[in-house]
Amino acid sequence: MKKGYLSQYFDGVAIKTLSAVEADRTRSNQHEYNATRDMLDFMGRPSEKTPLDARFLYLNDDDAEPVPEDAFLTLYDSRKGQSHRSAEYRFYFPTTNVSNNASEGDLLAIAKRRDGGLLVIIAERDSTIARQIRWLFGMTDTDHPGFSVKSEMETEQDRIGFAARIVLEQIGIQPEIDAPNFLDQMLGLFGGTFPTTLEFSAFARSTLTDVDAFVAPDTAVLVWMDREEVLFRTLEKHLLSEQMSVLFHDGTVDPDPVMKVAQSAFQRRKSRAGSALENHLEAVFKSQGVTYSRTAVTERKLKPDFIFPDIARYHDPSFPSALLTMLASKTTSKDRWRQILNEATRIPTKHLITLEPSISQNQTAEMQSEQVQLVIPAPLHDTYTAAQRTWLLDVSGFVDLVKARQGG
Repeated sequence: MKKGYLSQYFDGVAIKTLSAVEADRTRSNQHEYNATRDMLDFMGRPSEKTPLDARFLYLNDDDAEPVPEDAFLTLYDSRKGQSHRSAEYRFYFPTTNVSNNASEGDLLAIAKRRDGGLLVIIAERDSTIARQIRWLFGMTDTDHPGFSVKSEMETEQDRIGFAARIVLEQIGIQPEIDAPNFLDQMLGLFGGTFPTTLEFSAFARSTLTDVDAFVAPDTAVLVWMDREEVLFRTLEKHLLSEQMSVLFHDGTVDPDPVMKVAQSAFQRRKSRAGSALENHLEAVFKSQGVTYSRTAVTERKLKPDFIFPDIARYHDPSFPSALLTMLASKTTSKDRWRQILNEATRIPTKHLITLEPSISQNQTAEMQSEQVQLVIPAPLHDTYTAAQRTWLLDVSGFVDLVKARQGG
């Protein structure tokens, strides 16, 4: 097991495309998946029918949360007692809310977790989350019959960066990340509290003195976001443990204050990530010498994340609309990208930057039809198809566009 890699959480994973027989209850009542020899290497080869605890998840791009259910897979040799035939192992699965949602062509992933039990994921066919799961585990070709199997999870492809953490959290894995060497420094700087997002983003950048946002803006955005996430989780873990120790000091606890602390932490994580991306983009724009207004008011009191060259020219009817640019930033897009469509009505093409890998072709085609131009940091472009990459912008390309419109 290597910390910071997929091997920290999984012993192995098997991925396939569901057939009609496996997904459609009207076609078969077998409720079975055929195991492969490679799967059994990390699943085991039990001599008797063995129920394995499993967390089932169904995911698609329309629902904010997955459909979960705790049940089991039963691993057994269907040829037990037939000494003249070699073993043939199968997984029996029960009827669950997850299996009831399954359809032919959906993605099935069965992962053995290091902390015990299995994670069984069904993701809707051609969805963003299905593509992201394939990308996370490095399995882009799963259209052939049977499982594709992976048990080596310590290559560079398996290193968990910011984008991989986005996908892991969607499938219920909370990555354990910390930077204890910076804890004392943060406690001293911030007085044992959470600083503002601007302060924290600036601190995160200061710990990476070799990053040049002028030379490599795409790399800078990803590296800064990754560092800030690690530093934030380190500080959060320390401060939350102190709060919890106070609540549990006498061995009894009132659940209401605990719930309030947990809810506050969850909301802080969500809001901070979006603000962090804006903060680091702002640092890139300053390094590149482009002018902008951040969260300035346009029509209907809406506040786009960035307007170029500035909000005064946006509101000046004599300034050419063709020289105006809008950029929205969202760490993940999902269906939330549609929220930007009515922002900055003077600007027909909306630019949107996200750190989400492997957005589906259906969604990017819809973005194109709505005149939303997606901006993805260059290191994530290879998670997209060749056709999608011809349309994507990277951060450097977006900066060049803005500079050209500003006469730079």
